Amino acid sequence: MKLFLFFLCLSFSALADKPNIIFVFSDDQASWSVSANPDAHHLANTPNMDKMIRGGANLINSFTITPVCSPSRAALMTSKYGTELSITDWIHPRSEPLKGLDPKLLTFPKLLKKAGYYNGIIGKWHLGLTDEFKPSVFHFDYFMGNRKGGFQTSNPDLEVDGKIIKAKGLTADLLGDDAVKFIKTNKEKTFFLAVHFRAPHTRWLPVSEDDAAPYKNLKEKDIQLPNPDYPNLNKKRLYKMTTEYLSSVRSVDRNLGKIMKALDETNLTKKTVLIFSSDHGYSMGHNGIWHKGNGHWVLTKNPAVTNKNIPKGQRPNLYDNSLRVPTFVRWPGVIKEGTVIDSTVSNLDWFPTFCEIAGVEVPADNVIRGKSIVSLLKDPKIDWDNEFYAEYSTKHQSQTHMRGIRTKNWKLVLDFKNPERHELFNLQKDPAESKNEYKNPEMKSIVEQLTKKIKAKMAELNDPVLNDSQFNFK
Repeated sequence: MKLFLFFLCLSFSALADKPNIIFVFSDDQASWSVSANPDAHHLANTPNMDKMIRGGANLINSFTITPVCSPSRAALMTSKYGTELSITDWIHPRSEPLKGLDPKLLTFPKLLKKAGYYNGIIGKWHLGLTDEFKPSVFHFDYFMGNRKGGFQTSNPDLEVDGKIIKAKGLTADLLGDDAVKFIKTNKEKTFFLAVHFRAPHTRWLPVSEDDAAPYKNLKEKDIQLPNPDYPNLNKKRLYKMTTEYLSSVRSVDRNLGKIMKALDETNLTKKTVLIFSSDHGYSMGHNGIWHKGNGHWVLTKNPAVTNKNIPKGQRPNLYDNSLRVPTFVRWPGVIKEGTVIDSTVSNLDWFPTFCEIAGVEVPADNVIRGKSIVSLLKDPKIDWDNEFYAEYSTKHQSQTHMRGIRTKNWKLVLDFKNPERHELFNLQKDPAESKNEYKNPEMKSIVEQLTKKIKAKMAELNDPVLNDSQFNFK
């Protein structure tokens, strides 16, 4: 009995030495919406995100592998690509009510739970509506939020204690307040908490008076647009959308501040790894579009429809603004304050990163596509593979099979369903991706090299598009 108690005490002691992990995940948030980021919009106003950046590491080349909700979240959970999971676009609640993430897959919460972590998730789920796919099936001990993709910005339907209620208040505040409650209730435990805000996903309003305040009484001349000379740009619409979007970002920022304050009040700041990221980026007039990978033209006159797979008003893409996400990590005593990391990382990397932080081994027979970034957080100068592969097969509006490879210098995007849409960008000379070099004969060898890389990755992932004869091209 004494021996049993001895080992039990050792077990509790080992768990007590492990840090809590809080992963704050916004929805549709662009890197340029954070005021401390190098690419910040001049009206971005995010004091709490800026505080996190000053107090930890800012990963300025952080990307999502698929720039839309469900595949990005599935990759986060499994460290696998959407093509491996049969989730290549957002899960549509009407046309796909029974679709979700396969419960048989190994996800990181299962490994953390085995290691003694108490797992919670608050906010947006979007990995399946039915009970077969509810968060508890994936080893979350606590869930408060909404299983759908889009839900109300205020007075939302929320699942609380397994029941759907009509909550009262602004959604961002309801989720932020519940995160504070979770921290204070479970302060004696070692926990993992994911806080998945639905902002700044459309619709953006209403927001609190504080969040709207920086954008009140602005005149159009006060609002800079990223591509003001783009032909037929609908500037009037963009002026309005930009301020509404940035005010929605502030609602996330303000609630991030609540979470940071709760950690201070519970004396958990030094014992908690605090991470902030987003499911994908966003455009707001960049390249003449708004939205994400399933982008929309924001023009007074849309281009003519020349392809039955691309409806009027649609502009599917793998632009950097759709793929790049704001990402920063605060880990007191481990990460040097004010660290800037320009190595390329992705949402595939969170699964192994969480496990390494928690001291958990990932089973050798489970294939994961990401790599833990713990070593990079500790030493930003280490050698790192900066090639990045992205994919997006749109199906709910446009019909595409986009596959892309990004290096420090180049990005090649192939649309296997619509080969006239292939794109090559020189990221050093043209970071805004405004000039397509794909048909430039001088770029032939670059195209060939990068095409081989894309097809090799598709073969590795057993991507069905690669083996479909109707999509083959030279």
